[in-house]
Amino acid sequence: MTATTAAAPAISLMAAAGGGNLLFRQLFDAATGTFTYLLADVASRQGLLIDPVFEQHSRDLSLIHELGIDLVASIDTHAHADHVTGSWLMHEATGCAIGLAAAARAQNVTRPLEHGDRLAFGSRFIDVRSTPGHTDGCVSFVLDDQSMAFTGDALLVRGCGRCDFQQGNAHTLWASITEQIFSLPDSCLLYPGHDYTGRTVSSVVEEKAFNARLGGAATERDFVGHMHNMKLPHPHKIAEALPGNMRAGKPREAQARVAWAPVQRSYAGLPELAPAWVAAHQSDLTILDVRGPEELEGPDGYISGSLNIPLPELEQRRQEIPSDQPVVVVCHSGSRSALATQQLLKEGFGDVANLRGGLSRWSDEGYPLCGTAAL
Repeated sequence: MTATTAAAPAISLMAAAGGGNLLFRQLFDAATGTFTYLLADVASRQGLLIDPVFEQHSRDLSLIHELGIDLVASIDTHAHADHVTGSWLMHEATGCAIGLAAAARAQNVTRPLEHGDRLAFGSRFIDVRSTPGHTDGCVSFVLDDQSMAFTGDALLVRGCGRCDFQQGNAHTLWASITEQIFSLPDSCLLYPGHDYTGRTVSSVVEEKAFNARLGGAATERDFVGHMHNMKLPHPHKIAEALPGNMRAGKPREAQARVAWAPVQRSYAGLPELAPAWVAAHQSDLTILDVRGPEELEGPDGYISGSLNIPLPELEQRRQEIPSDQPVVVVCHSGSRSALATQQLLKEGFGDVANLRGGLSRWSDEGYPLCGTAAL
């Protein structure tokens, strides 16, 4: 990442959020039951993203930007059949590598993965273990100290991936789990690719004892008999997901999208604009100040030409907002304006965004204010 004055605060935030030298976040896509994982080395701010979902790209990118992470690679445990990966979108947005098993033979992969490979991020790394059986190209990722492993669909919490399509083989999956995952320390935490009932993590010792398909006294014969008789329907998005993942998530055609501004969504999902862009395009915008009128003449001042509609009056007075210009909503810190932005979006306003950091950040970055603050 390019060094900027914002680097130090980002490092401090990373340290606080990580609680040590590793930052870890587990994210979830409810539509497909998919877990996405973000790992980052706090000192260097370098990170990895595991199993991103195409539709959740904005969420994931916002978190990466907010935490100041320099993404080294976006990697997938396999070519998924139930969702399209977000790896290509993340590569386009950050320049990170795209990692997938070489055995998957997918296009646009810049880091083909083999058993025994090591992916470094700062002072930390993950080891790649080949764990086929659900698909030929399944891999699991093991953290350097073997305290955590990301098993994709090879091993789920109290279950495992199906073996009835996409080169699946129950004998192969048995060997993968027992030799590559169950050989990890009993205390190693296991993070699955999916869950549909709220289970987020397990451990090697738990799955050895309680996994209904291969735990306890189960033999390979028991496991294969179980897997051959599951009779599951195919994933409903398989016709879209598999071709998409064989392109590493790259859309078939470039999606032409003309944005009115370089809006970024916060991790909370709010559209935001930086003060610099707003200042440069101020004459083409409606600046909506939602503070009380007494605040406009107070020490904070106001942006020249802004329209003042206090937040409590916004619903009754929204017809006063011009319909021929985009709207940028402001308040002192960006808190009340965030609420107003959400309200306008719900009421059908399309081109609307919050001023990131509010008037406080606007002033800190040297942009002019009218009123007593400027006197």
